[in-house]
Amino acid sequence: MSSTISEQPRPLPLPREKKCPFGPAPEVAEIREQGQLVKVTCPTGIDAWLVTRYADVREVMGDPQRFSNHSGQAGHVLANMPPDSPVYEGDFFRMDGPDHIRFRRVFAPAVSTVKRLELFRPMVQRTVDELLDGLAGVTGPVDLHDKFSKPLTTAVIAELLDVPHADRGLFHRVAEALFSGKTDADDLDAARFPLFEYVQDLVVTRRTEPGEDALSVLVTRGQDAETPFSDIELIKMAAGLLVAGYDTTASLITYGMLALLDSPEQFALLRESPATVPSAVEEVVRLLAVGSGLLRVAKVDIEIGGTPIAAGEYVVVAVQAANHDPAQFADPEHLDITRQHNAHIGFGHGPHQCVGQQIARLELSTVLATLPRRVPSLRLAVPFGDVEFKSDTTVYGPVSLPVTWDEVLPAS
Repeated sequence: MSSTISEQPRPLPLPREKKCPFGPAPEVAEIREQGQLVKVTCPTGIDAWLVTRYADVREVMGDPQRFSNHSGQAGHVLANMPPDSPVYEGDFFRMDGPDHIRFRRVFAPAVSTVKRLELFRPMVQRTVDELLDGLAGVTGPVDLHDKFSKPLTTAVIAELLDVPHADRGLFHRVAEALFSGKTDADDLDAARFPLFEYVQDLVVTRRTEPGEDALSVLVTRGQDAETPFSDIELIKMAAGLLVAGYDTTASLITYGMLALLDSPEQFALLRESPATVPSAVEEVVRLLAVGSGLLRVAKVDIEIGGTPIAAGEYVVVAVQAANHDPAQFADPEHLDITRQHNAHIGFGHGPHQCVGQQIARLELSTVLATLPRRVPSLRLAVPFGDVEFKSDTTVYGPVSLPVTWDEVLPAS
């Protein structure tokens, strides 16, 4: 095996939106061009190898035989997810091999089959139109994130699991705690235990009175599995859907709209050519997703990109850097909603790719098909430089997105 030059680990490059609003930190391109991996010190104090090239990132993410997910995906940036902590019962997102497959076989029929998505589609469209109807009578600048993106994803994920409207604040609080770099493990436990208790009641109810919602499917299939699922396994699955499906998708929608409003010709193209919506969805995800990267741990001594990695060492796969790799994507810093053959890895790659990605695609595609048509004059209400971005989080994007318009057209 060849080796890299000996040097002190450098700080992990995290997104700096004021410098590069829609791409990785500027030094990432320099690191990627070096070819070999570099050692970085992460915000939580661990050292890891940083993988930035598209081919190398795909290799790591697609090889569960050599790289484990036991570390969790965000322990390099979130103190509440220590990568060396035990994998407890129901911790689906940190499992490998047959244990992980067992969970995905229950998850998939609940949220990602074509039949289920077509069942959800009218509800998502109705929710988008109702939110825009509510904005039609509003004058003055509006925060699109607070008044549209967050209510949309909240309503969708809650309807998927049939959670009453009045109870939705509970999973908001857990999501905010989970994805904050300022939340430690004890703080997170204090936030999520009430959610677990709440979801436990839902699981018990669905076991005796199943409906058509995703939670009912999880419970029913979990009971009928070859190895039946315990209550704690079902509770963590349902809680994971509630929390992850709210904040990450809302931020992606808001961030994507900012990118489109910053490229008005692309926004106009969406309005004029609805057939571009599917490729626009993939392009938004390619451009923006997973700016802090994902964590893995090597299971064996290996070599990636000419760099030896010892068993037990951590690896950060820089997904956004890979999605901006000019060796894979032409003019990668440019938003091009007509981009073809867009083999991005914004939802991950391999066995651990995002289990809820089809729901996120459904929501984003509905927004991109509807907003340009119903609010063709949508524009930023502040200079681009005044848009504030989130910090100390793994869910990047604007804190708020002030927008204005001339008219909201009817849904018909």
